[in-house]
Amino acid sequence: MMKRFTKQRSLVKPAKTRFATAFLTLHRMYEQKSNLKKLFVSDEYTNSAYGREARGRESADIILSPSFWNNVVHALKIGGPLVKVIRLVDGEQRPPMGYLYEAMDKAKEAIQVSFSDQRKYKRVFEIIDKRWDSKLHSPLHAAGLVLNPELFYDNEERILGDEPLWNGYYECIEKLIPEESVQDKITEQFSIYRNAEQLFGKNMAIRQRKTKSPVEWWKQYGHSTPDLQKFSIKVLSLTCSSSGCERNWSVFEHIHTKKKEQTNLETSQ
Repeated sequence: MMKRFTKQRSLVKPAKTRFATAFLTLHRMYEQKSNLKKLFVSDEYTNSAYGREARGRESADIILSPSFWNNVVHALKIGGPLVKVIRLVDGEQRPPMGYLYEAMDKAKEAIQVSFSDQRKYKRVFEIIDKRWDSKLHSPLHAAGLVLNPELFYDNEERILGDEPLWNGYYECIEKLIPEESVQDKITEQFSIYRNAEQLFGKNMAIRQRKTKSPVEWWKQYGHSTPDLQKFSIKVLSLTCSSSGCERNWSVFEHIHTKKKEQTNLETSQ
């Protein structure tokens, strides 16, 4: 029944992760908002066996409720930027370690821009920060941002002034490089990278900051700083999984009871 009203389009849109599936399904529902309302006020639905059941009446009440659709819009504004982060993490084109720290900052900025009232996203930011700090954030992500030439040189002033970021960067060095003599060489060589000196200052190196992957860029132009080069390649070659993100970023939990309507809709087909 439902597909006749939605022009044969299913509401469930599978994705790699449960979080992304929930978001894409909610987005599909919002696209079909008008058709879903028509379905639940139609004689075909109200006279059907399912439409006369308690679950069917509850589904109709939800779909016809303005507050439900307000919550859907709210969830989409929050979920969209986070889904982009998950897609980055699961992407196969480039290792995400050098991009994840910046991606999380960009996601929060996008959420903030979507709302004019801080009260609408304050609680969400608290959840994101809690999950990021306790489950997802690591010194590797901080080092990945510092050593990603595409992001470092474009945001140098902000990055150089970010104390928590540098705490993570140095902690990463200490964890991955046990030899103190090598640690010292890495920190000494960093100024050459920061100031874009020697091979880092070549026109090709500057131009290819944005066209080469961070790993390939370091392999190509990092010979002036051999210890930093080896460390950078080690960090930036690492990948991470979205499973941690998917388990911990359930921003749709506050409308979980309303999401059950999705299952009811599929049952009514």
